[in-house]
Amino acid sequence: MDADEFSARVFGTADPPSGGGLELAPFRGVRFAPGVVGDLAKVTTPPYDLIDPDEVRRLLASGGHNIVRLILPPTPEQARDTLRDWLAEGALTIDPEPALYVYEVADARTVLQRGLIGALALRAEADRVVLPHENVYPGPVRDRLALMTAVKADLEPIFLVYEGGGEAADIVDDTARGTPLLSFRGDDGLDHRLWRITDPRLHARIAADLRPRQALIADGHHRYATYRALQARRHAAGDGPGPWDHGLALLVDSTRYPPHLGAIHRVLPTVPPSTAVAHAARVFRVTDLPYDLDKAVALLADAPRPAYLLGGGDRLHLLTEPDPRRLDRAMACDHSPRRRRLDTAVLDRLLIEDVWHVPEDDRSIEIVHDDPAAAIDRARRTGGTAVILNPLRVEDVLAVAGEGERVPRKSTSFGPKPRTGLVLRLHTT
Repeated sequence: MDADEFSARVFGTADPPSGGGLELAPFRGVRFAPGVVGDLAKVTTPPYDLIDPDEVRRLLASGGHNIVRLILPPTPEQARDTLRDWLAEGALTIDPEPALYVYEVADARTVLQRGLIGALALRAEADRVVLPHENVYPGPVRDRLALMTAVKADLEPIFLVYEGGGEAADIVDDTARGTPLLSFRGDDGLDHRLWRITDPRLHARIAADLRPRQALIADGHHRYATYRALQARRHAAGDGPGPWDHGLALLVDSTRYPPHLGAIHRVLPTVPPSTAVAHAARVFRVTDLPYDLDKAVALLADAPRPAYLLGGGDRLHLLTEPDPRRLDRAMACDHSPRRRRLDTAVLDRLLIEDVWHVPEDDRSIEIVHDDPAAAIDRARRTGGTAVILNPLRVEDVLAVAGEGERVPRKSTSFGPKPRTGLVLRLHTT
């Protein structure tokens, strides 16, 4: 699917929403001071839910100014105190005037992503301005809400895509022709660059271009749900309008920079591989494979859907051709036919719930973004089973979202994801 198809399939030609249009407001960004913290590659990270627990422990124990001390602290109160200390010592500085920030990710050959970081106005889902495509788990929202309440800040942006090609996209590209505010190569091997737009006239032109558009949440559903929960809490307390009516976001023009869509694999720590395979064989055709992960993933990609690859033991096992009667019985629900046949929907309902009887919570089901080897390594360390999936098709995700439905939780890994620690947003400035 090319960029034009991507935009048309999700956004269509809907009228501007009655509750206010898409808005990305300037704010006074909070950024690391390289002269104090050193190499930005060493203090910034991927989003919080992509950091391995062992790496979190290592970074927390090592001291220094790594952003993990704010986004994954031992307690929310420690994050609050750390943020206060870093501001006091100058490790973090507050930009002097409100700005929108142009953020770019590039490899050695091309720009992979370029978009605007700003304060996204929060809208009710009924307004059809900010479109979610996944449901969320309550646990991560509670955790993020406790953290956000303690630190009174947005620590990392959510990632949205929108149909662009207008003046906002032109301003973004024009800005990126100048000298960046910062530039570094991360441990992901990619170059991360940031520019600042402070001219109110450009802010107004960007706002006018974005107002009639819609945006799809590509990554950060739990953080967006947290933004909305904090907003509801403050309004219920009678606080009225305030910084809680916006949330930190990266907005990318999908017309010019179409996203990559990867899979999110599952690890079931309490289900041994032998048990998973034996029970799955009651419903699926199971093909035992030698341990050659690249070849097995290629076979998975070519298999008729739904199909899965199980790992964690000495061999890999390809699951295909589910029993049609069991499949129809498990998937009988009110969702549309397209949504019922998504690989993640069949996995959740037929395998995880009906066959393996695994409770749907973040302790019983761990996730690994777009890295089959890491999922299998995690399964081996826990004695559990890794379930490797094909990525969902972009057209399926967009069609489901466009119909007002949501794909199952943790179905998509859109990328590249914004680097955490480049820009923070305080609720007090």
